[in-house]
Amino acid sequence: MLVPKKVKHRKWQKGRSRKRDIETRGISVAFGAYGIKAEESAWITSRQIEAARRAMTRHIQRGGKIWIRIFPDKPVTQRPPEVTMGGGKGNVDHYVFPVRPGRILFEIDGIPENLAREALKRASAKLPIKTRFVERT
Repeated sequence: MLVPKKVKHRKWQKGRSRKRDIETRGISVAFGAYGIKAEESAWITSRQIEAARRAMTRHIQRGGKIWIRIFPDKPVTQRPPEVTMGGGKGNVDHYVFPVRPGRILFEIDGIPENLAREALKRASAKLPIKTRFVERT
């Protein structure tokens, strides 16, 4: 899984909801020829990123190159089940990447467009948001 090696602060605060905000960074296809762009905002976990990567890699079968443009570095804490209120913040459970609309999530190159389109479609099925196939301009 994708987990940071070292973090400055072990536990973060949730932060404000940015549902209507659009992304200003990472909005164009920079490395590959094709990519998928987020259409909604959500927290994407390291497990979801890994599942999407596996789906793409299996579909292209030793061809082309894949770039993951997001890295989950935001820790999410969770209390154990059936624990009463109080007693402080829970332990870090997993890491997420807060995605906003317009962010390029994955890129792919070195394969024909129809194969890339299908591979990215399979990857987007593993993610909790709507995505759109984009080409390099």
